[in-house]
Amino acid sequence: MGERIDRAKGRAKEALGELTGDEDLRREGELDRAGAKVKGKVERVKEAAEDAVDAGKDKLHEFLDRQRR
Repeated sequence: MGERIDRAKGRAKEALGELTGDEDLRREGELDRAGAKVKGKVERVKEAAEDAVDAGKDKLHEFLDRQRR
């Protein structure tokens, strides 16, 4: 959810900068949007890595259970 809010803030800054001719504010908005996009991608990669680790643990436990029988 934070990513969407940060992207919206960035768009608002960009629009305001565009309307007022404030190039620094417009660029700040661009950076905010880019940062939010990266933040979202990092979060998705983190979740995928956690899922992969959990799946690996499950497979290891299954293997060890079979070896004990």
